[in-house]
Amino acid sequence: MSKWDVEYIKLCKKILEEGVEKENRTGTNTIKIPAYHLHFDLSEEFPVLTTKQLYFKNAILEMLWIYQAKSNDVRWLQERGVKIWDEWEIGEDGIWRAEQMVPDENGKLVKTHVERDFGEEWAHTIGTAYGWIVNKYNLIDNLIDKIKNNPNDRRMVMSLWQDEYMPTAVLPSCVWSSEWDVTDGKLNAWVHQRSCDVPLGVPFNVTQYATLLCLLAHVTGLEPGTLDWSMKDAHIYVNQVDGIKEQIERFETQGDLPAPELWINPEVKDFFEIDNSRELKDVKVKKYQHMGPIKFPISQ
Repeated sequence: MSKWDVEYIKLCKKILEEGVEKENRTGTNTIKIPAYHLHFDLSEEFPVLTTKQLYFKNAILEMLWIYQAKSNDVRWLQERGVKIWDEWEIGEDGIWRAEQMVPDENGKLVKTHVERDFGEEWAHTIGTAYGWIVNKYNLIDNLIDKIKNNPNDRRMVMSLWQDEYMPTAVLPSCVWSSEWDVTDGKLNAWVHQRSCDVPLGVPFNVTQYATLLCLLAHVTGLEPGTLDWSMKDAHIYVNQVDGIKEQIERFETQGDLPAPELWINPEVKDFFEIDNSRELKDVKVKKYQHMGPIKFPISQ
């Protein structure tokens, strides 16, 4: 069994056994624990869950949308068959619409039809979030430059959380910050996630940032090192519990599956030249075995 599956199932069990049920803006309660920490050694294993099928192409393409394309335009993803941001796409008329829980005058959460007018110039985007922030502050360009030219720098930080632009973001970044260092020829990162949808978001996000670390190590002549994951508000939505219990049962009854391997085209030396088509010609997850998909509902 992959080490990532072992640690992931441990996290899921902890939430189900020790978690507290809470209301939230989506209208679907969560079972949550306040914090958790994960540690990966990417020199030993590339983390992709095997107890359920992870659509790793979607995960890697979303990461490239943010850090390589530096885009907030949902159509970029849709053109590549990735639908995960469709629920947060601003409409053609510049208005984002959703059903959410909003506090009333007494502070009680009430389901309300929400409309936010961003302006037509923001149509088809998610506003000033994710790739828009990466582009505005040259985050990935600056990081690559520091890794290459000043590897002892202790200020290698990328923050997607910029208070000035929170009001004009449809969804503020969940994975909001990463810190990087070079030690003994290896590239390491520490990632911070403020809100952790454990069944859906966390498996995607871990594979994304593991891929990003491996790609950055590749183009800067380093080896992949460690990836640490700082989790705040790790939760399972109540309508996801049955799916998680199925995943736990798979882990306990179906035996071991080996971790897959990440292949990166050795000919590509520039992060911005890595193929970002649906085929992902320069990035492959090889030898991926899994126990089949589990469908989890999205809470907007």
